[in-house]
Amino acid sequence: MADERTILTGFLQYQRETLAMKCAGLTTEQLKQRCVPPSAMSLLGLVRHMAEVERVWFRIRLSGEDIPYRWKEGPGDDTDFQIDKADPQEAFEAWDEECARSRDIVHAAESLDTTGRHRGEDYSLRWILAHMIEEYARHNGHADLLRERIDGSTGE
Repeated sequence: MADERTILTGFLQYQRETLAMKCAGLTTEQLKQRCVPPSAMSLLGLVRHMAEVERVWFRIRLSGEDIPYRWKEGPGDDTDFQIDKADPQEAFEAWDEECARSRDIVHAAESLDTTGRHRGEDYSLRWILAHMIEEYARHNGHADLLRERIDGSTGE
């Protein structure tokens, strides 16, 4: 049986890999396709959103880095989902970079009880990992529906 950190990071990595799998082999047009009206959600928008979420929770909130959002102008802004002019290669590179940085931060953390602050509240690394698993799982459900509408592909 693995320890708690290994279990949490393993499930988070599985969720990351699932999103990558849902996007694999698609054209730019397919990644940008908004195929579940009235939602404006697309696979590319999900990738950009998750890059932003990784950046915010691990780098800004947990590590306290003073860095800007990548695409958003602030909390509540949905610019990460606005993909008309977005470049898929740039989005996937950004997501890969943010995931790698997140893994480094988690690896360097002294314990799962390490905390970061957001809006005056402390959040433990344990909570952030659980939240990230939930965030990916929810959006992977969206990705599954989008991918099925694009080309009929289903699974994991």
